[in-house]
This record gives sequence, C-alpha cells and structure tokens, in this order.
Amino acid sequence: MFPPQNKMSQENQQYHPETNAIRTRAAQTQHMEHSSPVFLTSSFTFDNAEDMRAAFADETDANIYSRFSNPTVDEFAARLASLEGAETGFATSSGMSAIFASFMAFLKAGDHLVSCSSIFGSTHTVITKFLPKWGIEYTYFDINSPASLEAAIRPNTRMVFLETPSNPGLDVIDLTYVAEVCKRKNVILNVDNCFATPALQKPILQGADIVTHSATKWIDGQGRVLGGAIVGRAELIKEVHTFCRSTGPAMSPFNAWVLSKSLETLHVRMARHSSTALSLAGALQSNDKLEWVKYPMLESHPQYTIAKKQMTAGGGILCFEIKGGLEKGRKFLDALQMCSLTANLGDSRTIVSHPSSTTHAKLSEEERLKVGITPGLIRISCGLEHPEDIKNDIEQALQKA
Repeated sequence: MFPPQNKMSQENQQYHPETNAIRTRAAQTQHMEHSSPVFLTSSFTFDNAEDMRAAFADETDANIYSRFSNPTVDEFAARLASLEGAETGFATSSGMSAIFASFMAFLKAGDHLVSCSSIFGSTHTVITKFLPKWGIEYTYFDINSPASLEAAIRPNTRMVFLETPSNPGLDVIDLTYVAEVCKRKNVILNVDNCFATPALQKPILQGADIVTHSATKWIDGQGRVLGGAIVGRAELIKEVHTFCRSTGPAMSPFNAWVLSKSLETLHVRMARHSSTALSLAGALQSNDKLEWVKYPMLESHPQYTIAKKQMTAGGGILCFEIKGGLEKGRKFLDALQMCSLTANLGDSRTIVSHPSSTTHAKLSEEERLKVGITPGLIRISCGLEHPEDIKNDIEQALQKA
C-alpha cells in the first residue's frame, strides 16, 4: 500500500506553494474542525471482512496501521511535498532515518554511492561504517571542486548524495550542474535540503530526484520533536515507503501534527532567521577576534554567485573561525550569557556549537580538516530573539575569550 495522500484536501492548487501547504489537510471529520486533528492511533478498523481484505491486498488506499500510513503523518508529508514542488513524500521518525531510508531503498550490494565529503557527522558514519557492511561502495567528492563529481561516478554508481549548504561549513554547489551530470549518467540525485528548507531553496525544481529533510531542525523550529522526510517522484517514494513499511522508522502522529502546524509558519520564520544571520555575519566580518566569517549571502563567500542564483535567502546558519583555535573556542562558548549550547539547530532560540568536539567529533582530525572543520570553527544557528540581543551576546563572549 502506498501512503494515501490522495485523501488530502487540496482545493487551492492555483495558489502559491506556501498557501497550498497551509490549505492541504487531512479530510475534515463530521465535527467540522477548522484545525486538523491528530489521529493518535496505532491501527484503523474496517466495516467488513471484504474491506479489510482489499486494504491488505493494496486494492484500496485505506489506512491499516500507523507504521504504514496515518492521516496526520500523511498530511505533513503532503504539505512538505507541496512546498518542495515534489509529487509526493514519506515521513520518518528522524532526519537520520530519512537519510538511511533514502539510501537503502535504492542501493544494494555491488552498488556505488558518490557523496560530497562535506556532510553531517552521522551521515558520514552511515556511509563509511555501515554501507560497506552490505557491500555498498562509496566515493567522496569535493563540493568546492564540482568537476571532481563526474570523475567519481563509476559504471555501478546508483546515487549521488549531497548537502547544500553543507553542515557545518556552508559550502554551496550548483544544483543545476549536478542534476545535469546525474541525468547524463543515469544516477539518482539525492539532496539534503535541511539547512535551506523549501522556503529558501527547491532542489526538485532544479533537477533533484529526491530530497531529504531533518524536520527536527528549521521545519519544527522550536526544538520540540524529532522527524524526517523524503519527497520526490512518486515511483521513487513508493520504493521508500516499501522499505520503511517493513523496517519501521515510522513518524509519531503527534510529532507529525506538530510539524504539520510548523510548516504553516515556515516562510515567515525563515525570512526572520535569514535576515538576522545576514546582519550578524556582516557585523562580525570586522571583528578582530576572528580569522574569517562565512555565510552564503556574504559577497566574501566562495560560492556567493551560486547561492544568489538558487537560494532566495541564506538561511539561519553562519560560521566563523575564532583566532586561537580550540582553547579560544571553548572560552568563547563558556562566556556566552544568552545563547544556548546544545546539539540541535533551527530553533527559535539561538544555538552556538563547536563542531570539532560535538557533531563531527567521530571524524578523525584529518577528515575534519579535509572538509574545512578547523579546531576553532564555531557554528551559530540564529534564533528569533531580537537581532541586537544575539549580536551583543556573541560580541561580548568574543571579547572575553
């Protein structure tokens, strides 16, 4: 059975994507509720034996069990797919379960994966430690050297995976170029769009086959629940659903309800996060405590022109290198008075992290340096506090470091 997203009410398809996402909802019940309810149930009933048989035979799109499909989860997936310009989508329990499912639904022993080397630490672990256990080979390419992508593709390459902007170095690659290479080589292009979200970038419209998300981040936006999603062409998402139905990385209906509501404010929030990050990045460029500041919409960014072409704004993440390396980085974190120290990002509260000792700690020093994660690299996820308060806290901590 495929997720029954055709049950979603989508009467306003002539409007803008953000309007369609808000107006896409699970079918209204007899109670005529304005806000979609949460279907917090593990299973669904049938009127008779024949209806139940037909559902299990995939002859109908009736819900059977919430590991397979659930109206609240399907609403979230349909809304996200609408925002991305994708045909359909499937929601999972976390961002990493979405990444893993996007690999395992399509890759088998003897296949080859090409990935950019600038990726989230847990994704690196999946690619380098677990995929080889199942006979799946991999090759990394340098996102800052796009020509290295085509050279990495082999006859048995099945998929190209990348993040843009990357985590945590904010590297950007031309999606149109990558999509052209993938189509010519007949490989699936899988793009992690976590940092930009569909509010700022739509990889599907630039040629990606599937897009993955950690909905835990900007999509939730308040650090409340875990969630992931994969969107794309219907025939590809059907393979994802088949894999997830049996392996079980199901999204909780409650989490789906939270995330579906969050999508209604995504564009408003991302505009504020982006404007704050751009303002802060610009102000920090002249700070003598820093070696450099990096943000996609700063003209000093190496791929500024590409970012301007494929993103409507730079997102809420910026990073910088503090002079003095690891020890100065620790002193800076300890001197913060308002900003949070936590492993998450994409929150309404500003978060500061030190990737070398946290999210990318499992990489060797050589691996970290190869993807630009230096000992003094600081990543800032700009929240929704007043921009001046964020700026003042960062600057006073830099002075004390």
